[in-house]
Amino acid sequence: MKILIIGNGFIGARCRSAWDDAVLSEEKIHTTEDVAKILDAHQPDAVINAAGVRGKPNVDWCETHQLETIVGNTKLPILIAEACQKKGVYLLHIGSGCIFYVDSPEPGGWKEDDFGNPIPVYSRAKYAADLVLSTLPNVGIARIRIPTDSIPGPHNLIDKLAGFKKVIDVENSITVVDDMVDVFHELLNQKATGIFHVTNPGVIKWREVITLYERYVDPSHTNEWISNDDLVKQGLAVKGRSNNRLQSNNLEQLGIMMREVHEAVEDVMKKYAAFRHHAHV
Repeated sequence: MKILIIGNGFIGARCRSAWDDAVLSEEKIHTTEDVAKILDAHQPDAVINAAGVRGKPNVDWCETHQLETIVGNTKLPILIAEACQKKGVYLLHIGSGCIFYVDSPEPGGWKEDDFGNPIPVYSRAKYAADLVLSTLPNVGIARIRIPTDSIPGPHNLIDKLAGFKKVIDVENSITVVDDMVDVFHELLNQKATGIFHVTNPGVIKWREVITLYERYVDPSHTNEWISNDDLVKQGLAVKGRSNNRLQSNNLEQLGIMMREVHEAVEDVMKKYAAFRHHAHV
């Protein structure tokens, strides 16, 4: 199988480094014809769209750059899907699990076919793509949440939490990147259609992540704990963040399992600490 990765950001680059059967395109896309040319050049068996707009330094940027956010997170996926549909190529689009606000009315968390209730521009733009792409054949949507990686980086949950002087005391479903790349590859291999929550089973509190960070990485680390409401009240964010629990029923139906979140995060934290140690030696 030959995989074409569109998007050379954090997720696209991590997938490329993990897969021997993938090529990564850094070509700019403005039209469906641009995508068609990329498909003709690489002749892939499957495409994964890892391109999108997140904003810098964080998603609050999207609140004042609405059009750029919509073009990158809604229009671009549609252009890619259109070209893939015309050529009969399977597409796996990376969506976001941050489209659900407040707790699910069901105890297990939000399911793949539940309707989202996004608030910020970023989440609305991502969900808009989900709504239309999910109606197409030969398309899968893999929603991830708060990537947590063994390699340090600005998009890594570990680096984010460790760098904040004030941290909200919440719990969430998250995506451990080491597991994510394997799940993505299996979805591409199966050419699985529908929506998939690519999150590790269970929820983890930010206090638990920080505790592991202080145990394995930096025992001298300190921070102040605040409530989610304080995040906006204290001017640390323009809009509140999505905190939720997701179910991954559709992955289970395909026989694809991810490690329980606490097991996976502790393993990742150990690898993260080793990476930092070797980087400083």
